[in-house]
Amino acid sequence: MNGEQLLNDISQAGDLGALDAIRVSALGKAGFITAQLKSLGKMTPEERASEGPKIHALREQVTDAIASRKSALENAELERRLATERLDLSLPAAEAPSGSVHPVSQVMDELAEIFADLGFAVAEGPEIEEQWYNFTALNMPESHPARAMHDTFYCEPRSEGEEPRVLRTHTSPVQIRTMHNNPPPIRVIAPGRVYRSDSDATHTPMFHQIEGLVIDRAIHMGHLKWTLETFLKAFFERDDIVLRMRPSYFPFTEPSAEVDVGWSMEKGRRVVGGSEGWMEVLGSGMVHPRVIANCGLDPDEWQGFAFGTGVDRLAMLKYGMNDLRAFFDGDIRWMKHYGFRALDIPTISAGVGA
Repeated sequence: MNGEQLLNDISQAGDLGALDAIRVSALGKAGFITAQLKSLGKMTPEERASEGPKIHALREQVTDAIASRKSALENAELERRLATERLDLSLPAAEAPSGSVHPVSQVMDELAEIFADLGFAVAEGPEIEEQWYNFTALNMPESHPARAMHDTFYCEPRSEGEEPRVLRTHTSPVQIRTMHNNPPPIRVIAPGRVYRSDSDATHTPMFHQIEGLVIDRAIHMGHLKWTLETFLKAFFERDDIVLRMRPSYFPFTEPSAEVDVGWSMEKGRRVVGGSEGWMEVLGSGMVHPRVIANCGLDPDEWQGFAFGTGVDRLAMLKYGMNDLRAFFDGDIRWMKHYGFRALDIPTISAGVGA
């Protein structure tokens, strides 16, 4: 077969199968062009100098012709399919969408709904925070253990001589910024991501926290206990919630109290509600007068309370999860089991849980 006939056969190939058969017969291991290339080794130098360029030129011509014809055939097939095939976009999906709402996002929405009903607004702040907002304004001295490198993530200074900023260790800086920027009375919750150097089944380097703050005149511990009791009853959707407040210490509250909630055994697992035992769920207290003064307010006129808890821990308690690390593994099987439908929007009237 001469080159002219081969190129003509390529241009006349009617489909990809016929074209590939021509490619194999010409360029395959037993193809005639391949055989010609192998014969160069047996030629004299003069013959090789004469015939070599011709054989190589033919191989390039055939290779280019096959590529061009293949592209033309593929484009023709695509045009044929576009002209004859139709896709009905009005048909229902073959299966239900697999996406779901993460439990943390769902619980955030539940908390916002509950506290909105109690008159609280949602406040936000930066996750990379200045040390004054994260520690100093909250009555934490330079020697406080929370400032240690093994507890806190420090950022590289942006310029020489600048104090390093930190990944916020709690959402309390949002409370400080709110008191700085808004005149009392203040009722806010501050949900968001926080960071601490810790990792095990119940701790992760990044987790979610929600804190609440009330600043007003004549605020006392009775207001704090009522708020927490009302919140927990609404969140766990049970009336048998029992609280116990134990004296504790936090630099930014005085007096301070750890809040325990009663639990009972149901279906082989421990759930919130009842009085078989106690579990710690919250930290709380009256805002320290120094913190109020640091924000430019008169502590003799304004008082308040604050509280905080882990959103991830609340989700674990309410929805029966036993390992915090699974929240961040990205396992679609876990999400299908614990995730929420996008339309499961929590409301006080219809219930905040799924």
